[in-house]
Amino acid sequence: MPNSASEIFATEMEEIHGVLLASPESAADVPWRVGGWTRREILGHMLDSAANNHQRFVRAAIDGSYAGPTYKQQEWVDAHRYRDQPWQRLLSWWESYHQMLAAVVEEIPEGRLESMCVVGGNPPVTLRFLIEDYIEHQRHHLRQITAPQPPQ
Repeated sequence: MPNSASEIFATEMEEIHGVLLASPESAADVPWRVGGWTRREILGHMLDSAANNHQRFVRAAIDGSYAGPTYKQQEWVDAHRYRDQPWQRLLSWWESYHQMLAAVVEEIPEGRLESMCVVGGNPPVTLRFLIEDYIEHQRHHLRQITAPQPPQ
């Protein structure tokens, strides 16, 4: 049975996906700012965030709490060589991963949304907060992908 966070999560991910699909592949290798990741690498980072939050969501839902590490974002982006992946492949991976995450969020019992979670050395937050923060994190990086190209 869906919980109070699942419809919002699914709706937000569908909206983000639509904007990603409309993003021009021609900009994929352009950094969003001078010295920053390319849009291709940002999309890859969004996938890494999905992978890490997948673990957090599932473990908190099953165990009633979560405590685990942060992750080394640059090293993850480098390890996956997102800069060399075709744009369409990254979009496909993003869509698949977020369909799975939406299904996971939908199955979280309402009471488990208040499970306490600790990520790295950060203060405890609820699973609901992690889900809402994840949505904002995806939107933050979507704004980078859709930002005007910097002057060269």
